[in-house]
Amino acid sequence: MITLIDRSLMSDLEVAARQSPRRRVHRNFHPDNDYPAHRLLIAMEPESYVPPHRHLSPTKDETLLILRGSLGVVFFDTLGKPERSFVLQAGGERLGVDIPHGVYHTVVALAPGTVFFEAKAGPYVPVSAEERASWAPQEGEAGVPAYLAGLNEYCGGIGNTGLSD
Repeated sequence: MITLIDRSLMSDLEVAARQSPRRRVHRNFHPDNDYPAHRLLIAMEPESYVPPHRHLSPTKDETLLILRGSLGVVFFDTLGKPERSFVLQAGGERLGVDIPHGVYHTVVALAPGTVFFEAKAGPYVPVSAEERASWAPQEGEAGVPAYLAGLNEYCGGIGNTGLSD
């Protein structure tokens, strides 16, 4: 099935993300979770929290491309110290990032209506305990708002902290 990715689709996703309790939604282009290539749009609002994680399988590198808004991508060492971040800005100089397997990372919507494209190998496998960042709160835990605020601050400090590119 041919699917056109246009402004109308992204606007519909933005509305759905704002209405979602998690403040983000996915629009999959792959037919099911077992499919070998996962391609999807993710609409995400600034209040959404994606716990830092890594993908240990050598087939689980992932690529992110910004289509609308602004997305912070933060990389951590194994102890949870932020090592590097990029801000991807639709229409800007930095439009995407390819994340190798084994690297702890998270994403932060830095603007309302942020939409990005993600591609990685299937099949879908939930993040295992070994892939979760034990040093970060999990979704729904009490520490999430403060941790998310820190991630936002870290991404906003690009050019000032010396830690980010």
